[in-house]
Amino acid sequence: MDAAQVATLRALMDYEGARTAPPRGFPALPDLPGGRYTDPRFEALEHQQLWRKSWLLAGHMDELPRHGCFKQWEMAGQPVVLVHARSGEVNAFYNTCSHRGAPVVTEETGRRARLTCKYHGWVYDDEGRLVSIRDAEDYADLDFSCRSLRRIRCERYGKMIFVNFDPDAPSLTEWLGPIADEFAEFRFDQIRLVDHFVWDLDCNWKIAMEANMEVYHVPNIHPTTVAAGLNHRRNVNSFYRFGHGRMVAPGWEDGAPARNYRTASTAQGTPRLEIPGVGEIGRTCTQSYNLFPNWVSPLGPTGYFVLNFWPNGIDKSRLEVWWLGPDWGEGARPDYWDTTITYLNSVLEEDTQFGKFIQKSQESYGFEGVPLSYQEARIYHWHQQADALIGPEKIPPELRVDPVMTGDWIVPNDPRVEEMKLAVAAE
Repeated sequence: MDAAQVATLRALMDYEGARTAPPRGFPALPDLPGGRYTDPRFEALEHQQLWRKSWLLAGHMDELPRHGCFKQWEMAGQPVVLVHARSGEVNAFYNTCSHRGAPVVTEETGRRARLTCKYHGWVYDDEGRLVSIRDAEDYADLDFSCRSLRRIRCERYGKMIFVNFDPDAPSLTEWLGPIADEFAEFRFDQIRLVDHFVWDLDCNWKIAMEANMEVYHVPNIHPTTVAAGLNHRRNVNSFYRFGHGRMVAPGWEDGAPARNYRTASTAQGTPRLEIPGVGEIGRTCTQSYNLFPNWVSPLGPTGYFVLNFWPNGIDKSRLEVWWLGPDWGEGARPDYWDTTITYLNSVLEEDTQFGKFIQKSQESYGFEGVPLSYQEARIYHWHQQADALIGPEKIPPELRVDPVMTGDWIVPNDPRVEEMKLAVAAE
């Protein structure tokens, strides 16, 4: 982030802290239909369209360090196997033998020179090509070239491995857009996988995710944790193409300690490693991104985490947490990570504690819709993209979202900047 971008963000923080109404020209946000969280018809559309057409985080290169390493992945409800090929690329295939549909791997992870179906012994290489079968003489004119494993699109950003089930989807680079450049200072190509775990939640996946897409809740839910180091009134939201969003919020100007996952103290006092090159905003503010459809990541100089939210039924979900940090070399991870992760877990418990109660309330006759504030506009922007990806014509009219947030508010456009210029000119 260059000096001009930093100056603009700082000015926008001042603007947000001083405003007494939403920005001039910002659209009034219609209520989100309540059925988007509880209606089986909308859940089915998400399954058929949203998860099938989006770029989804499936792994990290530390899980597949050498050629031949593989990993099963089923978070999106499809049987997928990721394979580190001899070419250096990671390939993704349906974990489905082209003979009679048995899995070609049954272990969660491992390393093999070939993928061999245990059912009848059909063998595939790391490019998914069928290379041998048992009792080949019993087949007449079996064309091996037509019997490869079904490939799934697989692309990487740094060490992060993404898959997309739609052959016609834009590339990952196009999907990320300018965020790919904004991520550069956080060295996704060098960052190490520190830890990875999954929580089971008793609520719709969007209920859980949306708690991490706005700071309106921070004073109530995190009064002694996040709120101590984040000034939610000066938060700056930005909106990107394809439904992505960013928030940047400074600490408190009165010098209150910024207690967060980056500064939680450690008993051993082990010095923290830092990612070289993280700029001023990344070092002094809470800078968090949501990538459509299910990624939320606050980024910082000493490491960061990625939250992925997955459906597990209409009223159940799974929260996947990826911890990423600077390379510490040989041996076990530094001691401070234990304290850091423990602290984040306490924050996540605060965020998720009401999920099951919200789910029950949203299933009541009294819940009709969600009125969103300007502070919560990233949520509305997300729902607009969901409808665009699903196809509005496929969605029952009572469950659709009106596309009121237009391109005027999509990065690089930002009417707030022009409003600030007009205010200065009028002084």
